[in-house]
Amino acid sequence: MTETDSTPATPGAKAAVVTGAGTGIGRAVALELAHAGWSVVLAGRRLPPLEETARLVREGGRTLAVRTDVTRPEDVDALFRVVGEHFGRLDLLFNNAGSFGPAVPLDELAHEDWRAVVDTNLTGAFLCAQGAYRLMKEQDPPGGRIINNGSVSAHVPRPDSIAYTATKHAMTGLTKSLSLDGRAYGIACGQIDIGNAATEMTERMRTGIRQADGTMAVEPMMDATDVARTVLHMASLPLEANVQFATVMATAMPFIGRG
Repeated sequence: MTETDSTPATPGAKAAVVTGAGTGIGRAVALELAHAGWSVVLAGRRLPPLEETARLVREGGRTLAVRTDVTRPEDVDALFRVVGEHFGRLDLLFNNAGSFGPAVPLDELAHEDWRAVVDTNLTGAFLCAQGAYRLMKEQDPPGGRIINNGSVSAHVPRPDSIAYTATKHAMTGLTKSLSLDGRAYGIACGQIDIGNAATEMTERMRTGIRQADGTMAVEPMMDATDVARTVLHMASLPLEANVQFATVMATAMPFIGRG
């Protein structure tokens, strides 16, 4: 694990952890939070993209880049230890790190590829939620918020996406259990299900992606900043209020009626 301080602390700022903060939705959310005055811990496997996110902040809350592989319990433990040491408390975890895996027919999906997606999307999300829960439960005053990045695949699958779809369905169960188990400690948990935000992961949708009927189609996209604004709204609510589930998607994407 490597950490780097990037910008000075803002007195009284709330502290957030964003996983997968080096690219895509994670970067967009980190920027939105920082520009709203939050102190943001940027977590991800590669330090250079995290440092680039920190450079893009320019203003707002403090950013701290921490190289973290969410599939490794020791990395996650170290991440939240750093959060406690630097900020004394944690107000928000955006559980965002994820992987789609290879888009191949079910019978061709290698066991190691299945495990890689499950380890990142589900086990990694659990480990980070557990780390955040421990801090939020013990801090004074207790409480905080966890927002899980689901997907429209938490509702309906794409072709050749069994590992990703299974983990995103499981994310919904994780969200519900966290909501229940955190209730006694003022820990709120919600989930944002995202459809077709323009990121590196969704680039192929601009040139054509296979549909449920076997045809190829270019799909409408939306700006990742629109997702980030929604996360900021969810995060800014008082802990007495919670957005349990939100779906934010490109308006004309084939989700309603998909399949």
